[in-house]
Amino acid sequence: MSILEQIHSPGDFKKIEPHKLDDLSCEIRQKIISTVSQTGGHLASNLGVVELTIALHRAFDISRDKIVWDVGHQCYTHKILTGRLDKLNTIRQYCGLSGFPKRTESEYDSFGTGHACTAISAALGMALARDAHDEDHKILAVVGDGALTGGMAFEALNHADHFKTDMIVVYNDNEMSISPTIGGLTQRINNLRTSAVYNYFRRDMADLMNKLGPRATQIARKIDDSVRTLLADGMFFESLGLRYFGPVDGHDIHGLIETFNRVKNIRGPVVVHAITKKGKGCDFAEDDPTRYHSASPFNTDTGENLKKKKISYTNVFSDTLVELAAEDDRIMAITAAMPDGTGLVKFMKKYPTRCFDVGIAEQHAVTLAAGLSCEGMKPVVAIYSTFLQRAYDQIIHDVCLQELPVVFAVDRSGLVGADGPTHHGTFGFSFLRHIPNMVLMAPKDEAELRQMIKTAVEHDGPAALCYPRSSGLGVPMPKTYESLKIGEGEVLREGKDILLLAVGTMVYPAIEAAKILMEYDISAAVINARFIKPLDKGLIAPLSRSIRKVITVEENQIDGGFGSAVTEMLINEEILSGIDIRQIGLPDKFIQHGERELLLKLYGLTSENIAVNVLEMFNREEDAQTIRETGHTVSTTG
Repeated sequence: MSILEQIHSPGDFKKIEPHKLDDLSCEIRQKIISTVSQTGGHLASNLGVVELTIALHRAFDISRDKIVWDVGHQCYTHKILTGRLDKLNTIRQYCGLSGFPKRTESEYDSFGTGHACTAISAALGMALARDAHDEDHKILAVVGDGALTGGMAFEALNHADHFKTDMIVVYNDNEMSISPTIGGLTQRINNLRTSAVYNYFRRDMADLMNKLGPRATQIARKIDDSVRTLLADGMFFESLGLRYFGPVDGHDIHGLIETFNRVKNIRGPVVVHAITKKGKGCDFAEDDPTRYHSASPFNTDTGENLKKKKISYTNVFSDTLVELAAEDDRIMAITAAMPDGTGLVKFMKKYPTRCFDVGIAEQHAVTLAAGLSCEGMKPVVAIYSTFLQRAYDQIIHDVCLQELPVVFAVDRSGLVGADGPTHHGTFGFSFLRHIPNMVLMAPKDEAELRQMIKTAVEHDGPAALCYPRSSGLGVPMPKTYESLKIGEGEVLREGKDILLLAVGTMVYPAIEAAKILMEYDISAAVINARFIKPLDKGLIAPLSRSIRKVITVEENQIDGGFGSAVTEMLINEEILSGIDIRQIGLPDKFIQHGERELLLKLYGLTSENIAVNVLEMFNREEDAQTIRETGHTVSTTG
């Protein structure tokens, strides 16, 4: 029996002999690689913290002490050591383990996460609650260097110094967030390396040690590392009122355990600085940790992606923005630590002085764009929908209030799949459409996305375009394309019995539903709204008045979304009375993780379910039930 197979609980782990811990780390690493190669998931980040996690579980009493993981995409070893090994093959699968810590999944997941920069704040709150209850357990926050590019982390560190309560911040330093870490903290270390005083020290030390021999040279290197860290990271944290210890080797289990045992009874806030290697133990993940941060299923020998790649909406956005930037030197691009994920790498290489990665600082990204816009630039802010939520006030106060021409390229809108509720972009229509001066649109396919990017860039005011994580539909991509008229939808199918109003990813399912309905002698008109705001009242209102039966379809939460906008418009136009209207979209709940196509089916965002809703509106329950039970294959081209 392997060491890993003996661990079914934290108590079992505590029984493992110390000399077997290194072998255990190898077994865990191989288990993570083999699992993620089949399920997909966060690979490099998890491989980088195997020894660190083992040491934390060894030095602390996980049944009492609480570990808060920042972001949480590095928690697979933690899940294994807390009795979830037998379910690891379900990770990120529907009804399986979450890819992040989740309080409802395990008593050992102290805080549910998925976004960066939250751990220190949450840990401080837990520490203050512990003190209020007169308890004495330990509270730890495991924070990557990438998270220290976000202001919330610094706010929490500042507050921790104010209270002086006992807590430990484990600073996991791998020089990466998802992409290489940028910003002042990293630059401070780099500046130190090039400073005159430091380099005089290095030169004189090197001359002396070379005279004393090889052993002395090795010692000099260690002194060099310690001085650099003391002057940079150590003094930085100490200036904030936190006791600093490190750096320590983040892959030396026994050294880590010794360090944690030494610091865990120190009073007040403490920082332990561990140096780790993202992707550790997997050659291709070490060589390219950005690519293997969140991996699709892959060949364990070569790292080759096992899923056939198709052009994605992100790729189309990337190519289109590069094209437009060649024609307009005012276009600039901004991302928040996600140049790869948002597709801005190509833009960054082509126009390095016109592309800015601000780190995990979405609020700053938006206000930076506002400043650029004030001075005549055309900033494009590319951020995932779930992360744009973090800059809500800046969108309102700094951009829309001043009616500045800033473009928001909102990637990962709608259901994103296996990352689950922390990453689904299901609120974008709702939280953007009600903001004055905002133009909000969603493309039906990749060709229309190109038009919308051009439309947004040319618009003299705030504009957002929401597009999904998925691959494109493979529609023809004309070399030339025109911008759209703001607020103008299009009729895709004429019909007289029911009006299907769809937007974004739901346009093609609405077309397929209309084809299904033809077989039941129901004539459905289909409109691609294109714009959630402003709506095309001149198109939608007259058709609604004449047809009298309307269904809206969107990949967004119904509350406050596209369907709500249509209903509000019909009320304001005083034509809602007598109109039978239904809204198809996502419910008022957080959607769990699972394959995107499965989730779309479960929540009724399919052509079959649209057709079922239509048949129910016509009291054709028997026909509706037939589709529910057997599904439907469209047999006409319509």
